[in-house]
Amino acid sequence: MIVAIAQLNSTPDVDRNLAQCRALAADAAARGARWLLFPENTPFLGTEEAKLPIAQGVDGSIVDAFRDIARAHDLHVTLGSFAESGPDPRRTYNTQVQITPAGETAATYRKIHLFDAELPSGQVLLESDAIAPGDTLATAHVDDVHVGLSICYDLRFPELYRDLAARGVHALTVPSAFTIPTGHAHWHALLRARAIENQCYVLAPNQWGNHCEGRASFGQSAIYDPWGMLLANAPDRPCVITAEIDLEHLARIRQRMPCGSHRML
Repeated sequence: MIVAIAQLNSTPDVDRNLAQCRALAADAAARGARWLLFPENTPFLGTEEAKLPIAQGVDGSIVDAFRDIARAHDLHVTLGSFAESGPDPRRTYNTQVQITPAGETAATYRKIHLFDAELPSGQVLLESDAIAPGDTLATAHVDDVHVGLSICYDLRFPELYRDLAARGVHALTVPSAFTIPTGHAHWHALLRARAIENQCYVLAPNQWGNHCEGRASFGQSAIYDPWGMLLANAPDRPCVITAEIDLEHLARIRQRMPCGSHRML
């Protein structure tokens, strides 16, 4: 299967962001992709105050736009995340949606780990002020590929991926809006570690560039194979990268080094 990763530069302008997604989806389909993944905060990346009024449910117009993309190009589509309205009027969920080529919902995942941190630059990000955490792991099937879902800051919590690996997944999604300081320090190291230790493909679409005042992302969207080899890495611009998911290659790695059966704890 050819998998495509879309690297975006999302802004507070939803219409602009959706137009960028449609253009990149056409590019991915032209390259023969069967599955296209978008990053975290794909439809909107702006201030938390501006996000609340546009939050909506999984049955709303924003997710419908990605259902249309899936149907138009006969693609499995991962909407890396969008602002899903919830019971708390002050907070949204940060929700990933896995969509079939028929435009149906295969799975949803609400980001569990929230990024509350002070960056080396002194910038403070407090996701928990505006986002409610999820509490449930999620998997889906993309044709024959069993997929475990995660989002951005989850990447720093290996136990989440160990639990997904125990469910038999072949690939892990990590749609992100990784900051520039943390991206330089840890992005590739963490992606590669999750691939090696779980013997899974890691599919990591990331945001890139300046989004709004005070917010920028690292980019370097990447695809790693189960041996930790970097198969594709995005340049510093909105673009699509592709690679092949080969389940026979994955099976050979797991057979030659059966870490899963050696686990003691």
